[in-house]
Amino acid sequence: MSNTTTLISAPSALKRIVLILTGAVIFSLNLNSFAYVAALFPGGFSGISLLIQRSVEKFFGTHIPYTPLYFALNAVPVFISFKYIGKKFTLYSLLMIACSSVLTDCIPKINITNDLLLCSVFGGIINGLAITCCLHADATSGGTDFIAIYFSEKKGVDMWNAIFMMNACVLVVAGILLGWEKALYSIIFQFSSTQVLNSLYRRYQKITLLIITEKPDELYDAVKSLTNHDATKFSGIGCYKNSVKSMLYTVVSAEEVGPLSKELKKRDPKSFINVFKTKEIMGSFFRRSKD
Repeated sequence: MSNTTTLISAPSALKRIVLILTGAVIFSLNLNSFAYVAALFPGGFSGISLLIQRSVEKFFGTHIPYTPLYFALNAVPVFISFKYIGKKFTLYSLLMIACSSVLTDCIPKINITNDLLLCSVFGGIINGLAITCCLHADATSGGTDFIAIYFSEKKGVDMWNAIFMMNACVLVVAGILLGWEKALYSIIFQFSSTQVLNSLYRRYQKITLLIITEKPDELYDAVKSLTNHDATKFSGIGCYKNSVKSMLYTVVSAEEVGPLSKELKKRDPKSFINVFKTKEIMGSFFRRSKD
């Protein structure tokens, strides 16, 4: 079945570019208003770039521009993404990396607040929003996001919490080299960003649906045609009215649940749908291609 029949379709080229440019502007403004001013490390390769920048400035008195440093660090992840994830995905990600890098060097520093806790929390939230814009455009902001998407595609599980732990290790190095206060606040920054990502980008989260209905064929058609996922039908007896019922068991991605549930209730208003989060699945599961 063609992917165009699925409920969550790939975004158009124009939409992807708009989302990426929006994410790049937000990402760069956030770095220059919260991360730079408060001397925080946002995690990922952007955080590693800032760590190298500040370490070189502190120990050698030399300033390294952000853009070439960030591009150099992304070289290997870009190659892996191009080969294993998708060419279009990688090219759009490169657009994000290029725009955010240039804007970060061009946009002046903006001092919104000197409160480190406010910078950590709100900076992390805005950072998560910027990355979410890229992810919804089927692209990334570069660096560890490439790693997260690669393993998420291979394993079919959310990797953002694992990436948070990797970033925490980088921040430990930052604490050793440049002081613990900013490094510890940076962990709060990264934690806030990760929570936003987990809430707003749910592609790799799995949800199980148990659908009690008297119209199993119609509702299965909705599941299959709209999401490209299969279902298993069980027959039973409704105890209250002693009537014949069917139960459809299916697993879909979290981003498909809302629209699919509306369609199921539209086709059978009397259907009963039990929705619960699935921790892990083993076996084949349809995932829309990045390209």
